[in-house]
Amino acid sequence: MPFRYFYSAMSTKYKFNDQDQLYFVSFAVINWIDLFIRNEYKDILLASWKHCQQFKGLEIYGWCIMPSHVHLIIGTHADKLENIMRDMKKHTSIALREAIEKHPGESRREWMLWMMERAGKKNSQNEKFQLWQQDNHPIELFNPKILHQKLDYTHYNPVEAGIVEKPEDYLYSSARDYCGIPGFN
Repeated sequence: MPFRYFYSAMSTKYKFNDQDQLYFVSFAVINWIDLFIRNEYKDILLASWKHCQQFKGLEIYGWCIMPSHVHLIIGTHADKLENIMRDMKKHTSIALREAIEKHPGESRREWMLWMMERAGKKNSQNEKFQLWQQDNHPIELFNPKILHQKLDYTHYNPVEAGIVEKPEDYLYSSARDYCGIPGFN
């Protein structure tokens, strides 16, 4: 009996259980590769998010694109969050791969593509290529205290990493919007 209980608890871990709630989601590039040091690559993520907002019902309440990973606070009023995340990660994986292949100044091209092809071959859920780590680890934000804690964590991530002194100084974060500074819309 304890095994069945443990299995049941594990099967609901890291899933979007209630589509009416907000979630904190983090996801990373395989091997924590610092892919997002180029604005062109970050812009691909932003364009994908806009598409998901317009056509899939994605609601974004907080976000930050770090060099190797992303933090989002999201909800939905249409498609299921797991479907939005799956489609967004698939689309950006393809678009980012193409951008890496075509970027004239990408000195790490061969190494990054080799790492991503290697990861894809090791993962039976992919066909020869993997850009994103497999999981999202959604955390349900079931009360305002946890929501604010995760929003602060998201916005202070570039400060903790030593990239900027204040959260609102980081261009690729919603901290700017929360401070009344024009950000990316």
